[in-house]
Amino acid sequence: MRLRRSLLSQGERRAPAAPRRTTAPYDGAADQREILRGLDLVSPFDELIAELYDELFQRWPYLRSLFPESMEFQRRHLAQIFRYLIDHLHDPDEVTATFKRLGRDHRKLGVRPAHYEAFEAALREALRRTAGARWTDAMEAAWLRMLRFAVAAMVEGAEAALGEPPAWQAEVTAHERLRRDVAVLRVRTGEPYAYRAGQYAAVQSPRVPQAWRYYSFANAPRPDGELEFHVRAAGDGGVSEALVARTRVGDTLRLGPASGTMTLDDDLAGDVLLVAGDTGWAPAKALLEELSSGRAGQHGVHLFLGARSFSDLYDAETPASLARRRPWLRVVPVIEDEPGPGCWESVADAVLRHADWSRRTAFVAGPPTLVRAMTAGLAAAGLPAGRVRHDPLPAARGVASLSAL
Repeated sequence: MRLRRSLLSQGERRAPAAPRRTTAPYDGAADQREILRGLDLVSPFDELIAELYDELFQRWPYLRSLFPESMEFQRRHLAQIFRYLIDHLHDPDEVTATFKRLGRDHRKLGVRPAHYEAFEAALREALRRTAGARWTDAMEAAWLRMLRFAVAAMVEGAEAALGEPPAWQAEVTAHERLRRDVAVLRVRTGEPYAYRAGQYAAVQSPRVPQAWRYYSFANAPRPDGELEFHVRAAGDGGVSEALVARTRVGDTLRLGPASGTMTLDDDLAGDVLLVAGDTGWAPAKALLEELSSGRAGQHGVHLFLGARSFSDLYDAETPASLARRRPWLRVVPVIEDEPGPGCWESVADAVLRHADWSRRTAFVAGPPTLVRAMTAGLAAAGLPAGRVRHDPLPAARGVASLSAL
């Protein structure tokens, strides 16, 4: 995207130079304590974020073009990024790793270091307006140091990825509507695209400009380079609805770089537990494909497919067929008899009652409530945290799903 130069124009609209990481260690724990002292003044974050974007677009109106038409998703995920930062600020290494990945991913948006400086100026003003008379210079300084630390990691991650495309063009090669609200898409990129089974990528449809959503790959890498995604429509007008209902073979999508650590280790030892709910079946399918192609018979695999009802098992024949052809694979559907708010916790309870999983390596994918319940249950059952893999939960994945700062 070609960005106007007025951000760098003279006067009060001029943005400072791009942030750079300093050699001095960052005392995130001290800033965390200071921010928590005044957190009640600016939270919940709805008013703060509304003020921030009002200030940003008033002072630099052309930056509005970096954002999707609807800001609802954007505001919600900016609140998640604030919560994530504050919760993890005592662990600068964790924050650095997360935001370096985010900086690499943000290259696809046309975001430049100077835009972060505009964001900082807007945030400073929004904090002052929202917090009121009890706001202190020390609280403001802690917020800005937190932001600069995260941004420096993003700039570092972006610079480290200069050798790869910021985004990949992908042609839709197949589109199968399995249900009214679920579709399987296959795409092929024009340039080589590196990823691993169990990972995910941001996808953009030209029908929803500047809006990106994350979807897991439903296949392991193949010689023909084709990628598969499973998409459930989450409402009208969004990316998922566009991909399910308004995408056709021959359309062009854009993909961000692959992310995620829910992958198979080269030295994976012992048997495997896979738990998938809803379209969490997609990464589970990719992992099974990798296990089938290169590690057949090396590991016993239990796959639990959780669903609210039998009709929600949108691709039930595929795992059933795999189980018939793979003697090392056992597939167990877990259906909640009375779908409701506690459905996924009930599915997790059923899996945990089934057997002792403390010696397995577990991979969990699906709704956040299922992931939380399974990871907590497996930990209580004695499975070390290092042997439980799952996609980021909303607070962390929300960091990576912002369309722009």
